[in-house]
Amino acid sequence: MAQLFGGFPRSFFNGYEREWPLEAGHQRRVELYNLYHLLNHANLFGGGYWQQSAASITALLREWQ
Repeated sequence: MAQLFGGFPRSFFNGYEREWPLEAGHQRRVELYNLYHLLNHANLFGGGYWQQSAASITALLREWQ
């Protein structure tokens, strides 16, 4: 979720990876992990979160096919 809704500065991720290196392929999973939070926001607040959730699902389907 650190890359969702504006995200954190690059320095945060650089420091994190120095202490806890991320496994190969982690970027590919970010969209899937963030989908939960998008759907939760869509459920709670509606509005543009529904469109953002749909776009995320579409991107995941394209990528994972």
